[in-house]
Amino acid sequence: MARHHHIIRTALAIAGAASLVALAACSSAPPAEPGASGEPAAGGGETITVGFSQVGAESGWRAANTKSIQDTLTTENGFELSFSDAQQKQENQISAIRNYIAQGVDVIAFSPVVETGWDAVLQEAKSAGIPVVLTDRAVDTTVEDAYVSFIGSDFILEGEMAGEWAAEQYDGEGYKVVELQGTTGSAPAIDRKEGFAAAIDGTDLEIIDSQTGDFTRDGGKKVMEGFLTAHDDIDLVFAHNDDMGLGAIEAIEAAGKVPGEDIKIITIDAVKDGMQALADGKINYIVECNPLLGPDLADVIKKVVAGEEVEERIVVKDEAFDQEAAKAALPDRQY
Repeated sequence: MARHHHIIRTALAIAGAASLVALAACSSAPPAEPGASGEPAAGGGETITVGFSQVGAESGWRAANTKSIQDTLTTENGFELSFSDAQQKQENQISAIRNYIAQGVDVIAFSPVVETGWDAVLQEAKSAGIPVVLTDRAVDTTVEDAYVSFIGSDFILEGEMAGEWAAEQYDGEGYKVVELQGTTGSAPAIDRKEGFAAAIDGTDLEIIDSQTGDFTRDGGKKVMEGFLTAHDDIDLVFAHNDDMGLGAIEAIEAAGKVPGEDIKIITIDAVKDGMQALADGKINYIVECNPLLGPDLADVIKKVVAGEEVEERIVVKDEAFDQEAAKAALPDRQY
């Protein structure tokens, strides 16, 4: 099935439910019957059992995302949460989801490591009558009505925002660009690359190298070290997340260059460490990816269990920051 979410080209003012439904990701069937285990369906004050499989703990963004989910899906809020960390391995997520199916939870939610390879386990959840909610990252699946809702950012738009700023600032300078990609095969890596490339098309910015740093600070540092060894003409780094950009800063400084001046840096996420580097002038521009998805997830789960309709795609609003905006935002930053 085509990745329908790849065609969304909304402005930042994404809000209209009608347009969201029209551009929905692969999916959304009427809510499956909750309580697949044979126990009374949750709702009406009863605890809702949720199985959540997280990608891992690879970045500051992911840590904030996990905290938001765990702080929201609490006993006090009417949930019993089973949480698993997949350590960035798809096989771990599939195993966790199968365990949740066996447990007969009311709802399964997960942030998929990569886009493909989910057909079998999604079909198993569907056959068990357990609704699935995707967070942060979507999937490419042939299973009809595989999940009821996707909650997350428009990654293509994030890449476009980063590329548009780069074009506005540096077109005409003949800049050589290196790209630190996220995890190979993941939705944000695919989409952010696509959006950035589209935005600089027609400019004289040239991507001379592009490799994955797996969204980690250490990965970003190691790949940037390789870039600096292979190329003596790097003007700009585009990192798919802050952590890889922060790793690149370490490599640039170790090479005797000044990040933010000798080599410009654009990243995506806007977590505190990245924003501090931006405020300090070591990063030049950051596009936000809001990790605080817990409240939206809780709302969707409650509606699904109650048999209510939910939006098939809930797009989180993302902002962007230059140095002055970062300085203004940091004191009240939640993540």
